[in-house]
Parts: sequence; structure tokens; C-alpha cells
Amino acid sequence: MIKDNQKYFNGLHVLIDALAIAGSYLLAWYLKFEGPFLDEGAGALGQSFYFSALYFLVPGYLVLYYSFKLYTPKRAQTLEKEILDIIKVNSFGAAAILMCIAAFKITHFSRALILIFYIINILITLLFRVILRTTLRYFRKKGYNLKHILLVGYSRAAEEYINRIQANPQWGYVVRGILDNHVPAGTGYRGVKVLGTIENLEIVLPLSQLDEIAVTLALSDYENLEQIVSLCENSGVHTKFIPDYNSLIPSEAYTEDLNGLPVINIRYVPLTNILNRMLKRSVDIVGAFLGLVLLSPLLLLLAVLVKTGSKGPIIFKQERVGLHNKKFYMYKFRSMEVQTEEEERKGWTTKGDPRVTPIGKIMRKTSLDELPQLWNILVGDMSIVGPRPERPQFVEKFKEEIPRYMIKHQVRPGLTGWAQVNGYRGDTSIRRRIECDLYYIENWSMLLDIKIMFMTLFHGIINENAY
Repeated sequence: MIKDNQKYFNGLHVLIDALAIAGSYLLAWYLKFEGPFLDEGAGALGQSFYFSALYFLVPGYLVLYYSFKLYTPKRAQTLEKEILDIIKVNSFGAAAILMCIAAFKITHFSRALILIFYIINILITLLFRVILRTTLRYFRKKGYNLKHILLVGYSRAAEEYINRIQANPQWGYVVRGILDNHVPAGTGYRGVKVLGTIENLEIVLPLSQLDEIAVTLALSDYENLEQIVSLCENSGVHTKFIPDYNSLIPSEAYTEDLNGLPVINIRYVPLTNILNRMLKRSVDIVGAFLGLVLLSPLLLLLAVLVKTGSKGPIIFKQERVGLHNKKFYMYKFRSMEVQTEEEERKGWTTKGDPRVTPIGKIMRKTSLDELPQLWNILVGDMSIVGPRPERPQFVEKFKEEIPRYMIKHQVRPGLTGWAQVNGYRGDTSIRRRIECDLYYIENWSMLLDIKIMFMTLFHGIINENAY
């Protein structure tokens, strides 16, 4: 069983890291004082002083590695995540060394040595871990170093778990079977069979030599969860819980600790973070102000064309629903003949709509009628990038017809958005638009905003679905 040999493996892992840290430091010292970077010998501190630093450096770095969880099991962790963790812990370690040097006023300690050590230690540690990862995954594919798991409960979560394990044999997981009170014994899913009822757990455990138990109960069985978890933990086998809530929480959920109480947030929205909101709002203010100033000649020209092209006001305002379901007036250059409020509420503009003015057709096709929304952005009703806002009557309609429609109002609406640059504008699928909006909301970053802005310039301004 894995757990019988895990402590020896962990000890070997720590020993390899200790040798890598010491070797990296000694190599850095050689390159700085004896190799091609030679400039001053061992300097004022002397060789013995530099070498004595290893007594503090090696254990200090091992404690950091442990604190940053570099020794936790990583069967399913991606290489990219491990690389980032190693860079992170070495950056923290280098900063700690510099702080110690400053605190103890060791003025002659070579900063160049620290930089060389920082680079070499990252590379050597990564090399050792890549070799170790590659070796372990090779043996796991060959049937060695496997971790045997029993599932308690047949559910969608159980099926998804089996799918992922069988799609990634390099993880070294083997599902020995399932226990369930509702599905008859012998029933199988992708070669994994139901062995019996959950009550058979005490009988199955001693016979199976298991490394882990995964509780994968269906939602309908959660009333028995506490009893089943207690039974699993009393077995002495490591137990983990895989919740069956994919149908309820289809997006990336995250947990937080509320004074010892774990809380699951159903949806991750990066813009709930105050720093992210401040960054995005700052970009909106600067972008809207510069846009109004730089485009002022074009705005003036369009205003004159709208005014002379047909009777009515230059600016058309329409009520829309924005952040936190609050209503606001969104501004556009008027592109249609003046209508009554009842006529406006009839629906979207259709192809060849006689209400659209000649200059309005050009502005709609090129999205120039949207430019007055720079003012909406400047005053905070909208953002440069975000889901497009809808009229109140359509919001009422869509929230009853389209699941998760109202989530789009957790962020400010935008002048352009992920749905628009992917072609979902005008008379296109509302459901597909919402899928794009949800993707944007859950994956927001400043880089994504910049990407959407560039895509808007090159692909999103001319709109074949604008009538």
C-alpha cells in the first residue's frame, strides 16, 4: 500500500531538495568568486563565512518548502502549477535572505551571489522534480506506485471522478469498486462495479487494502452523510469528499473560511475583489476621458449629420438595466426616426427597418452610434468591457426563460464584450450571448479586457447583424 512507503518517499524527497539547495548555493559561490564572474575573490567576508551560511540556508529553505506545501501529494497537479510554486517559494526565500542581511547589517555579503543562487536553485529544483515526476508517472502507467480507492455512493460525481481517473493513468489512481444502497451489486460503470451496500463497508475495508475512500453520495442521500463519513474515518483509511453538485454549481466554485466555518461560494467573480474593481474602474475613467477628447471632432461631425439628416434630438436615451439590477439611461446617437414610447417597446430593429435613417444605417453598421456611451462609462453607469445591457422588459422576459441570466448584472455592463467580439450581436442567440457573458464574468482579468478591446478594433466594429 502507498501509505506504508510514503514516509520513506517523503524523506527521500526532502533529502534531494536539501542536496539541490546546498549544491545550488555552492555552484553560485563558485561562479561568483572562482568562475567567470570572478571579480574580488571571496571578498571581505571570506570563504568560511559564506559556507557557514549553509547551516541556516538549507533548513530555512526546507521549512519554506514545507510551508508552501511543496511536499503535499501532487499526483494530479499540473507541471505549470508546480513551476509557479517553486518560483514563488524561491522568490520569498531570496527576499528573506536580503531582509536578514539588512537586519544583521552584513554589508559585504554579495547580492550578486544571492541572485545567481536564486536562478540556479529554481532551475536545479525544477530539474529534479521534473525527473521525479516523469519517473513516477512512467511507473504508474506500468502498474506500480498505484493508489487504490473505494467510492461510497453511486452518483454523477462518482461517474465524473471515474472518467477523470481513467483519462489520466499517469496519476496512478485505481478505483476498486463502489458501495451504494440503491444500485444493485454487479452494476458497472466503465469497468468499475458496485460491490454491495454502504453497510458492507466494514467488511470490504479489511479485504481490499485501500489507500483512500472517496465519498461520492448522490444529493438525495446527503441526509446520511454524517453517519457515512464517521464510518469511513473510523476505518483508519484516508477519506475525501467529492460533492455531487455539478448540476447546481456548473462553474468554478471556491471556499472561504468564516471564522472556522467553511463557506462554498457558488460562483467565482473576480470583480468582487475591491482591488480588481478599482483597477478596472481606473482604466474605464482614463479610457472614457481620452476617448471623448480624442474623438471629439468625430463626435461633433456625427452630431451635425444626425441633426441635419432628420427631425429630432441628436442623442437618443433609453432605459437599461445595469450593475446590481439598477436602471440607468444609456445614450446613443439617434439612428431612427422619432417614435413614441410604445413604438420603441415593440422589439428589436429588423433588417430593412424603415424607421432607420440613412445616416443611422451607417452608424449602426460601424457601431458609431454607440460612442456617446463613453459618457455612461465616465460617470460609472457602464464599463468599456462587459456584458451588453438590456431594456427592463427584455430582462423580465429573459430571466424567466434563460437559466442564470441575471448573473450578468453582477458586473457593470459594457460598451463592448466577449459576446460581441465572438459575433453574438443583434439578431443572434440570447443563450449563446449569456454563455459568453458568464465566461467573461468568471474569467475576468485585465489581460482579457485588453484582448477584447483589440478584438473590438479589428473584428467588432463592423457588425453584419446591425440593422
